[in-house]
Amino acid sequence: MPERTVKPKTRIVKLKILRQDGPNESSTRRWEEFDVPWHPQMNVISALMEIQKSPVTADGKKVAPVVWDSCCLEEVCGACTMIVNGKVRQACSALVDKVSPDGEPITIAPMTKFPLIRDLIVDRSRMFEDLKKVKAWVHLDGSHELGPGPRQAPSNQEEAYPLSRCMTCGCCMEACPQISSSSDFIGPAAINQVRLFNLHPSGKMHKSERLEALMRPGGIDGCGKAQNCVEVCPKEIPLVDSIADVARQTTKHMLFGWLLK
Repeated sequence: MPERTVKPKTRIVKLKILRQDGPNESSTRRWEEFDVPWHPQMNVISALMEIQKSPVTADGKKVAPVVWDSCCLEEVCGACTMIVNGKVRQACSALVDKVSPDGEPITIAPMTKFPLIRDLIVDRSRMFEDLKKVKAWVHLDGSHELGPGPRQAPSNQEEAYPLSRCMTCGCCMEACPQISSSSDFIGPAAINQVRLFNLHPSGKMHKSERLEALMRPGGIDGCGKAQNCVEVCPKEIPLVDSIADVARQTTKHMLFGWLLK
């Protein structure tokens, strides 16, 4: 008799996802568990895509597909930020084999410091509004040809580049104990952008306006020095250094800024 071949057992990835049907539907808040087939180099996003193909819970109940946000899938856009196994991070760079090396269930939940839209999607508009407050851009006089910009020293470029890697993902805001629905603290990301654009040869023309924005309620004084932000930043931006640097700038501006007027 020919030998029978035993088909290898398919490895299963277990996901436990916190869901809610809408921003004002807290009554629908619940945990749902899913089993999806494992694939090599699988990340959390690809696991969620498996659920999208067949939205059936581990106990066989057919449900609506899980809703999440993503774009670049290479840790550049910052859209897929969520809480994975209790830690805020990018779902695209969260490899299943690393977050669950022993096959234990992976818990996935939305960020808590931003308004919930549905399931794993939150509204990060607060961060973009804060960037407007501090004028996190370089002003141009017009669309006409302005000629070559001012030269930037290599040492200045070296200091500025790590700061420019911010993708407004919200990880630092989620980890910051000073951020809540009732808090007006502007947060580490916007403060870091103030440092970046104050370093820029053209951007420093509006340095005073940025610093004065951070001297208002909710500004630099709102930082509690917890340093959680630098621990969770996926781009390893020196956020604590930026906060300290900008705090020194605001102090100098408070004491001597009148000389510039």
